[in-house]
Amino acid sequence: MVCRRAATRAAARLAQQGVLPCHGRHLPAAAGAHQRPAFARVRPPAFLVRPRKADSGGACAVRTAGVSARTVVVGGGLAGITAALRCADAGLDVTLLEAKGHLGGLTHSFRRGELDVDNGQHVFLRCCTSYLDLLDRLRVTGKVHLQPKLAIQVRSPRQPRPVWLRRNGLPAPLHLADSVLKYRPLPLGDRLKFATAALALRGVDPAAPATDAQSFGDWLGRHGQSEQAITKLWDLVGIATLNAPATAASLSLAATVFQLGLLTDAAAADIGWSEVPLRELHGEPAKARLTEAGAQVLLGTKVTELSSVDGGWRVVAGDSVVLADQVVLAVPPDVAHRLLPPGAVDLPAGWARELGSSPIVNVHVVFDRTVLTEPFFAAVDSPVQWVFDRTRQSGVDSGQYVAVSLSAADDLIDVPVREIRERILPALRQVLPRSEGVEVRDFFVTRERHATFRPSPGTAGLRPQAVTAAEGLVLAGAWTATGWPATMEGAVRSGDAAAAALLDARPDRTRFLSRRKDS
Repeated sequence: MVCRRAATRAAARLAQQGVLPCHGRHLPAAAGAHQRPAFARVRPPAFLVRPRKADSGGACAVRTAGVSARTVVVGGGLAGITAALRCADAGLDVTLLEAKGHLGGLTHSFRRGELDVDNGQHVFLRCCTSYLDLLDRLRVTGKVHLQPKLAIQVRSPRQPRPVWLRRNGLPAPLHLADSVLKYRPLPLGDRLKFATAALALRGVDPAAPATDAQSFGDWLGRHGQSEQAITKLWDLVGIATLNAPATAASLSLAATVFQLGLLTDAAAADIGWSEVPLRELHGEPAKARLTEAGAQVLLGTKVTELSSVDGGWRVVAGDSVVLADQVVLAVPPDVAHRLLPPGAVDLPAGWARELGSSPIVNVHVVFDRTVLTEPFFAAVDSPVQWVFDRTRQSGVDSGQYVAVSLSAADDLIDVPVREIRERILPALRQVLPRSEGVEVRDFFVTRERHATFRPSPGTAGLRPQAVTAAEGLVLAGAWTATGWPATMEGAVRSGDAAAAALLDARPDRTRFLSRRKDS
């Protein structure tokens, strides 16, 4: 989840950016003197290394005179997009290499017949300013909806009617007091004890190593929270944002989520979501903005080797090689572990494996008529977690398309679709009474086995900083040391941190800061 400042922000916008088309899996050849650039701001690469020949034993490097140093961004998820835009806006010659055929990373869409399907349901919060700044830079803020006030409908098969978690006009943390007191899924005693734990959580230091070593569930138990209160109230938000239940989550990450989202600013947790398929919100606009900025984006280009050479970096992608002065490695942790040179990060051996991953499963159901009037709801006392109306975004012209988002889905990630249907569809009908007897036109499942890193106690010691021990090489990704769990906000923050690390290390840093201020 992600969030935005309540007050209107002075626009700290990223300058415009762009991408060049590239066919096949080879890096483009240098433009000849007779060729005119397709875009006025597009610069030739500072270094171009032609495809390796079997009999050459190496590559032929060609330096282009009079251009800025080359920056290569490996990975086109939100972290890589952000880093590439920041660097290009600062005037660097940027090339982004992405193994897949699209930008956006884990936030993407695909076609299923006539449906536009997002790989998963991604929402953001008003408090996540970095992500919203990125949307502003991509010029897509008009394609999202942000609640004017937090309102979460909560359903239970044990309750005759839904309850609501709504914020009132009081400052945090009193803004949810009346909603919690009326929260019928919990007995009154548990509702009254919620405030004690919430106030204590405000005083937790998320950055302290001792905090990260603790389980959020254990901490809640020591502060008077029953098992029911943890699963029906704390986990309602916690599982969706941390991708782990409280019993398996680091107190440090949980404290960050609840302090920033619910306990500091009353407006911070207002929920937003995309009103278009994710490729129209992230991937396609990112490519357009990067192209406008003069960057190159090469899709279908998987980087297989990274090594230091002559004060720069040699990046191997299939049969092609590119030399760069600096590299942003914005890839998953296991890929980073494989590509990083020895000694680049001061982490224990096998850190990527130990960091692990946590899956998310999404169940997609198309009904032949309308069964849900709210844009989303959460469920308790049920295997169903969060349910979203996807009709508008998917292009369904009749009936209704709903998506069930199931985080921390270790128990479902390898289960066949038929069995998932047998488990989830009856449970969905229980919390969606209008669906009883309604025909299901389509039922399918999407899975992200490695959706996030596993936010276990002790995770902080396995998340590297952006700056590595190797000069000119920085890391980005929601799994790096952002202080946030693996969210869209965390990914964007990591991209900002990586770009800042490169730009602050440049001798022309003063010119960069001036350009950023002017933008």
